[in-house]
Amino acid sequence: MVCILGNVLGLDNGLGLTPPMGWMHWQRFRCVIDCENYPDECISETLFRSMADRMVEDGYLDAGYEYVMIDDCWASKKRNGNGRLEADPQRFPSGIKNLSDYIHGKGLKFGIYGDYGTYTCAGYPGSKDHLQIDADTFAEWGVDYLKLDGCHIDYRNIEIGYIEMQKYLNKTGRPIMFSCSWPDYQEEQGVKANYSALQETCNLWRNWKDIEDEWASVTGIVDWFAENQDRLAPFAGPGHWNDPDMLIIGDYGLSYEQSKAQMAIWAIMAAPLIMSVDLRTIEPKFRDILLNKDVIAVNQDRLGIQGRFVIRKERIDIWTKPVLPKEENTNSYAIALMSRRVDGYSYRLNFTLSQLGIKSPDGFILKDLYHPNIPLKEIDDEEHIVVRIKPSGGEILLATAKPSSASVTVEGV
Repeated sequence: MVCILGNVLGLDNGLGLTPPMGWMHWQRFRCVIDCENYPDECISETLFRSMADRMVEDGYLDAGYEYVMIDDCWASKKRNGNGRLEADPQRFPSGIKNLSDYIHGKGLKFGIYGDYGTYTCAGYPGSKDHLQIDADTFAEWGVDYLKLDGCHIDYRNIEIGYIEMQKYLNKTGRPIMFSCSWPDYQEEQGVKANYSALQETCNLWRNWKDIEDEWASVTGIVDWFAENQDRLAPFAGPGHWNDPDMLIIGDYGLSYEQSKAQMAIWAIMAAPLIMSVDLRTIEPKFRDILLNKDVIAVNQDRLGIQGRFVIRKERIDIWTKPVLPKEENTNSYAIALMSRRVDGYSYRLNFTLSQLGIKSPDGFILKDLYHPNIPLKEIDDEEHIVVRIKPSGGEILLATAKPSSASVTVEGV
């Protein structure tokens, strides 16, 4: 059932037609508010201005990463005399509107964090009993994206506040991408969230546990999505996405190969691509993963289909995602590989497209998205594909459907 509040029926903001892309502070910078001892890392207007600068100057905006987002710990500990949220005056002396204007002036969009409960997860003022005034405040500040968390509220009735907040956001007249957290709090308690209601209420929603800066956290999230894909994937699509949480590529916990794996699986899952890394110090090899235009194109494919786990073959997981172009009744497909092997060498995986349920009488053109120097190759669905994949590493391929009546000539064939 779609919940109707006032004159608003369901989500009505026209946003998120492809998974949102941007940068958020939480995973890398958490709730660091000690600006004396951590002057370059504390949650402050200086941090967000510098990240906005890097987003533009280092090519992230051109690649599609358009949102710069504040997470928790930005606010004063109390609302002002008018009941409105305010930024911490020491760390944000110019105010949120000024910061928003700076980010917009760079051609970027601005996101902020709130919580439906009485307090945020870090103990700052929540939006309980203040939903309308907070929605109006965010709109006045020029907010383009709201992440609404779910701490300090009864998880059994948590959706009520999100549906109400969606109504107030719509009423402001400002298009605000709405990121909801209610399934996270319910699923962890063993309650299956109402994804039909989420689809009508939110542009994206956090489904499961917070990501941590470690490989085990990434694989744990991936496994949960694989185990629950039959009830999650049907609700993903243009305007509404399942969210496995932030990209931690370039932080401390993932190797280069593991970073390739996270990017590949997030692309296949049609997940929001929300970086959380210090863009001022990221190593070039990790930046290149985040800026890989071919992998980003898989994620941003206009069909908007969430990819699925297909098979674990020789301790390597294989996921597939239908993408454009489509020829007659045959889709093209992206194929992500994520190794669970730890045996110390680059394993030679052998498979066919037909083993993955991918078939076409006219064949495909195969491209390796992480290794652009490998020539394109024409293959049929029974031809063996061999990929070398390193321990706990990832690779991603694109099998483009061939036109039925065209003669295709590609390099190296």
